[in-house]
Amino acid sequence: MNNHVFKRTSVSSSLLSDTLYNFIIGLTLCWGFLINWLLVTFIDTALIRDLDLVLFIASYLISVVIGTFLYELSKNPLISFLGYNLVVVPIGVLFNLCLSGAEPNLVINAIRVTGIVTLAMMCLGILFPKFFISIERALAGVLCLVIVIELMELILFGIHHEIIDWVVAIAFCGYIGIDWVRANQIPKTLDNAIDSAAALYMDIINIFARLLSILHDGKSDNDSIDSTDSGDFND
Repeated sequence: MNNHVFKRTSVSSSLLSDTLYNFIIGLTLCWGFLINWLLVTFIDTALIRDLDLVLFIASYLISVVIGTFLYELSKNPLISFLGYNLVVVPIGVLFNLCLSGAEPNLVINAIRVTGIVTLAMMCLGILFPKFFISIERALAGVLCLVIVIELMELILFGIHHEIIDWVVAIAFCGYIGIDWVRANQIPKTLDNAIDSAAALYMDIINIFARLLSILHDGKSDNDSIDSTDSGDFND
């Protein structure tokens, strides 16, 4: 994932200090999450629901693909930042739809767990860089296989298993460690900091989405059990 970014070895601009480089990665991530929060909080969901579905999906895919292409291949930080925003904005709009009916407590819990997991995996990446690099190919294979299975089940049978959310979430936890290690192995330039943040953003967003799905499924199961127990008691 994002191999164009993490295979860079040449330097086309001045190098940053380790502290400044990591600070810019963090700042870029915070910018993306801020944009997502603003889109979820202040955009009326009804406006998005009124959009033509085909147009919405096409616009989402085009924006994400172009954005990814820009930040992966460009060595100009401004163009990379533009590409990053072309990814962040449609994801924020999508989350506006997905979170419109979600319970606030579930969202807060998903955010908290995602934050803890992200910091933990970054620390583990610092402590065990060789381990994370060694599992990269295996993790990519597992992730691709699971996503293919998930799509087949949804398309052919219309079902979704919670275990898939767990596997994907765990895989992206590994990718946070991998991408953090790789981000600190390439030349520490401004453009590379932005591009590395974009890669980490995708990892973190995927974990958040899967955790939210897991928490929602768990809440639904508990509600079903409570309803059953209540019915038995009344009988």
